[in-house]
Amino acid sequence: MARQPSTLSRPLLLAFILLALALLGLLLGASVGSTGLQSVFDAGQDAVARQIVWEIRLPRTLGAWLAGALLGLAGAVAQGLFRNPLADPYLLGSASGAALLMALAFAALGGGALASADTGAALAQAASPWLARLGLTGAAFAGALGGVLCTLALARGVQQTMRLLLAGVVVGYMLGAVRELVQLARPEVLQAMQGFALGATGFVGWGACGVMAAVLAPLLLVAWLLARTLDALALGEATARSLGLPLASSRALLIAVLALATGTAVAQTGLIGFVGLVAPHLVRPLARSTHGPLVLLAALAGGLLLMAADIAARLAIAPQELPVGVLTAVLGGAYLLWLMNRRGR
Repeated sequence: MARQPSTLSRPLLLAFILLALALLGLLLGASVGSTGLQSVFDAGQDAVARQIVWEIRLPRTLGAWLAGALLGLAGAVAQGLFRNPLADPYLLGSASGAALLMALAFAALGGGALASADTGAALAQAASPWLARLGLTGAAFAGALGGVLCTLALARGVQQTMRLLLAGVVVGYMLGAVRELVQLARPEVLQAMQGFALGATGFVGWGACGVMAAVLAPLLLVAWLLARTLDALALGEATARSLGLPLASSRALLIAVLALATGTAVAQTGLIGFVGLVAPHLVRPLARSTHGPLVLLAALAGGLLLMAADIAARLAIAPQELPVGVLTAVLGGAYLLWLMNRRGR
């Protein structure tokens, strides 16, 4: 009789494949640019080539992987928490909150923050002292967390999943309307907000990579430890309560994981859509397992997806670049349409 593979063998094999592809993507990302592969060969001798590879290409590629991993993790948690395959990391108002605070930040800077050669100096001269202390990255992170807190306040806690879901939709529309008013009052922020809304990985440095890695590691551990709660919630609220699980505290921790992962990614790369939505769907059919392996695999798939999109954005119309959010929206939307058509048949 043939030996049956263990339950963990397939997810473990898939994890190794995704990690190997990520390493290949990192090497490919280091060789993609206006000077091509030659900069990699000259990095040992030429100071300019070394700076291009080590200070621009590598942190950008690694940062794309880390941001995608955060969004993939948040997407898997959101879909398990709300028992909805169409749930994404921005469902609790984090995207609208980040966009609103960024619009206010750009308005305070006169709309020229992205074009400024010295953003720090522009922040220091801003009229708002709190903005000078926060910075643009801190403003986006604070806005994302603020949106989630508004959702929690409107939903009166985390007890009812449906109420939380509806509150997130309402908060998203309300904060989006306020952002539109800010943009109408200060039209000069439209160009800067367009870059933020489409997502960008070109400004990610080693510092941003360190921040995202420091946030990703503990969040992955917490999500893995709470995977049993996600498995129980998949069977329904009543069944989950009957198992004696601490649903209130576990749900609060899962929302914290969702908010921190989304806020960190948005703060570093802007609003990149479809990665958190598609990543869990990519690995779920390949590794039919519980939420423990699923959240880890979704993070790996999200990182690989955004890294590939970043490389493709550099290659598509070289020497110019496409916004990475455009590619993720096109590829993610096409994949979801194909998946819906396949399941409909």
